[in-house]
Amino acid sequence: MTSCDARGAPPSWAVIEWYRGHARDLPWRAPGTTPYGVLVSEVMSQQTPVARVVPAWGRWMDRWPDPAALAEARTAEVLRMWGALGYPRRALRLIDCARAVVERYGGRLPCDLEALRALPGIGEYTAGAVLAFGFGRRALALDTNVRRVLARAVGGRALPPPALARAERERAEALLPEADGEAAAWSVAVMELGALVCTAREPRCDDCPWREECAWLTAGTPPDEHAGRRRRQAWRGTDRQARGLIMARLRGADAGATLSAEALLAAGAGAGAHAGRAADREQPGRALASLLADGLIATDDDGTTFRLP
Repeated sequence: MTSCDARGAPPSWAVIEWYRGHARDLPWRAPGTTPYGVLVSEVMSQQTPVARVVPAWGRWMDRWPDPAALAEARTAEVLRMWGALGYPRRALRLIDCARAVVERYGGRLPCDLEALRALPGIGEYTAGAVLAFGFGRRALALDTNVRRVLARAVGGRALPPPALARAERERAEALLPEADGEAAAWSVAVMELGALVCTAREPRCDDCPWREECAWLTAGTPPDEHAGRRRRQAWRGTDRQARGLIMARLRGADAGATLSAEALLAAGAGAGAHAGRAADREQPGRALASLLADGLIATDDDGTTFRLP
């Protein structure tokens, strides 16, 4: 067997074999996990560390084990269950998706890429991940980890460009094995390789199953050519932190309770000053208004008090 396949890329078998011996024991990878369970894990894992997702996923699946159960859930209860995972609009999208699945497909997620993408809140990556990891089908699941691994191993670059390029998508599609089972195994294996070994800051190249074929190593590990274009997402002192503090205050209240605007503005003010600058006095009000616009909070008295929806 040659060290690279006919397309000049590292062989699929090497990373699949590596995965079998090194994969993390994540609950949504257990036999019997439904495509819906995979969907919940993927939505929760967006911009959230896996260590925080694992317990949250377990509680969620115990409470709402299928789309029909979630479709009947009260929005306030869902937001409480979402807790501190961050970006709570993801929870609202899951409710909308569950209701659409019940209405259109009798409560079972469709095994079709375009049908999945047509559901509320499901984009290209999530649809591909559900097909690959939930249904075991050949589908492109091109997340940050996969992009980084392929940029290095095949492209010879330190990191992929900030925005997903068409050429990246085409390359990843060409590298997918043809058979459904092998393609699904390859997708999760490359993703895990990026999460555990081919990390962004300190890759453990000596532990990589593709180290002999890696184009980036062969090129002498050149630096990131896009470093000047990358934006680092701040959190402390931002509107996002203020929104989170307001949501935490409401989640901590008794079920069905309302809190005054003053109390929530005071909570939002906890974001405080950032980056050595004076605190933004307009920030709490801006955060409160944006939460209302997003449907994450509600008011019954024109903004005197607020509650979870």
